[in-house]
Amino acid sequence: MKYAIAFAAMLASTGASAAVITSSVGGVPVGANVYESFDAIGPGGTTASGITVSFAGTGAGTASLPNVSGQYAAPFISGGNGALFGNAQADGQDATQYLTTGIGTVTLDLGDSHQYFGILWGSVDTYNSLTFYDGNTLLFTYSGSDVAAAANGDQGAAGTYYVNINSDTAFNKVVASSSSYAFEFDNVALAHDPITDVPEPGMLALFGLGAIGLAATRRRKV
Repeated sequence: MKYAIAFAAMLASTGASAAVITSSVGGVPVGANVYESFDAIGPGGTTASGITVSFAGTGAGTASLPNVSGQYAAPFISGGNGALFGNAQADGQDATQYLTTGIGTVTLDLGDSHQYFGILWGSVDTYNSLTFYDGNTLLFTYSGSDVAAAANGDQGAAGTYYVNINSDTAFNKVVASSSSYAFEFDNVALAHDPITDVPEPGMLALFGLGAIGLAATRRRKV
């Protein structure tokens, strides 16, 4: 199985925020406060965990198997990383409801401030991005190119990453966006404080928050 780890100090437009990111095929956090599967979204877009979901643009919304060619494809469950989200299925394409940006956005109003965000990110493309806010203040943006050097929309198991993001500044809103079809995701995890226990094969550990402007990227194969 292939694993990729990326560490980045990322700046907001104010120059005041930085984040450390890890991404891997098959990874998953342990120790989050919230594990959201998006299997049930109630009136007003609110989930049981208190996240409010809203959609804008062409094709943005919920999706499930079967895939629709040219529009969306389900992320992959790997290494049993759906279990914390109530998904006990065997490894393979996510058989539960997930979210897709289409050519547009999915906004997650978190209902509280957090410093950790985890996401099952499928078929990662360079034109996919996550933007983090504290209210209306932009903190930082994280693109598909930051997840994997070859962010080419691979719809197989090797193209889905569990991405873990720790921020030195608390955020309460995350906007997933894509300028082309598509950005599919599921199984978001949240924590009020950064998570330092993010088990990966080989017990890889998160590095501490980097100095602003410092970035390091490392890839390895097992």
